[in-house]
Amino acid sequence: MTRLHVVHTTDYRYGAPVTVSYNEARVTPQTDAAQVVLETDLKISPHTTALSHYRDYWGAKVHTFDLHSRHERLTVTSQALVEVHRTEKQHAPEDLLDWDELTSEENVEEFSDFLPQSRLSEPGESLAGAAHGLAAGKSPHETARAILAWLREEMEYQPGTTAVHYNAETSFSERRGVCQDLSHVVIGALRAVSIPARYVSGYVHPNPEAEIGETVAGQSHAWLEWWDGRWHSWDPTNHKPAGDHHILVARGRDYADVTPFKGILSGGGPDTSLGVKVAITRQA
Repeated sequence: MTRLHVVHTTDYRYGAPVTVSYNEARVTPQTDAAQVVLETDLKISPHTTALSHYRDYWGAKVHTFDLHSRHERLTVTSQALVEVHRTEKQHAPEDLLDWDELTSEENVEEFSDFLPQSRLSEPGESLAGAAHGLAAGKSPHETARAILAWLREEMEYQPGTTAVHYNAETSFSERRGVCQDLSHVVIGALRAVSIPARYVSGYVHPNPEAEIGETVAGQSHAWLEWWDGRWHSWDPTNHKPAGDHHILVARGRDYADVTPFKGILSGGGPDTSLGVKVAITRQA
């Protein structure tokens, strides 16, 4: 078990005054079987009394708020204290399905959200064809492992090379991308061979050797989960399952379902700048 305190600050500086805005934020970790959220806090500047929250279709906690006073800057600071005990458990062979079981009518219906390609996971012919080639003669679990091993060699993590609208096909054609691109590529390949896969967003503590009490610059992060009789996690940026240093915030079909912050506003101008800072402190 690892206890982590995370502070995520989003800072918009507008090029022109904003007179009204309607916003939603997905920045609060959620409790599940692998992590327990002990404390959370959300601060918004300028202050608003129109703050509420709900759970979206995928289970993420979404804060919504309105601002109706003139402002030139918006700062949203989320804090959370989370205990994480996320490990990749050893699977029993009887827990894993063959292709006939995986693609049964019952499973196709149950995982109908995570089987069709989404706009951002669309793999294109080259990636889909390679995935089908890797699946030949293998079980679903062996296929997933083969796809992960192959893409580890094919794709390169390279910050600053892509945009949020890139889909799996575009990222794969360039053979590089950031964590969300790598996740979309893997998800697109898995779905191409009928393996359910979902996108995960959250935070990662980048230094397992950090001392207790030491605050480090963390990262907003993305990884994925796939199902072959049970759910497995995989972080394609770090080439390993998500572990005790991964904090889950939201799941969905792709990045569009879990966008940390979005809204509509009146004003703002073209010269708006965005600053994002994540600080993580290991407490146990």
